[in-house]
Amino acid sequence: MTNVSPIANRHTVADSLSALSDENRSWLMLLMDTPTADAALLDGLHLYLDRQSEARLLNSLKLQKCGEWLGDTAPARLQVRLMEAAKSSQHAAHAAFRAGLARSGGLENAYPKAKV
Repeated sequence: MTNVSPIANRHTVADSLSALSDENRSWLMLLMDTPTADAALLDGLHLYLDRQSEARLLNSLKLQKCGEWLGDTAPARLQVRLMEAAKSSQHAAHAAFRAGLARSGGLENAYPKAKV
């Protein structure tokens, strides 16, 4: 049995990422602290990116800020999976999210290069 809140599903995560208010950020940070909620978080991220790629108007600045915030906030165990989600499509929405994620440096902080 998992300890994930019943309200933590892909739709609520996608809606929270879309709004990204202070309240939503707090809830998402709490969700990221729970390893059993990783699947719901990543499913919601995919849904959010899919919704943004189907939107009539692409808000690339909003996608970059979301990627940057997730890259700065997410724990190390999620950094690779976030980058995989960002690289899952060639659409401009995914590219904007990937740019913000790369700018945050979360993946490099989680897995620093070896000093050889």
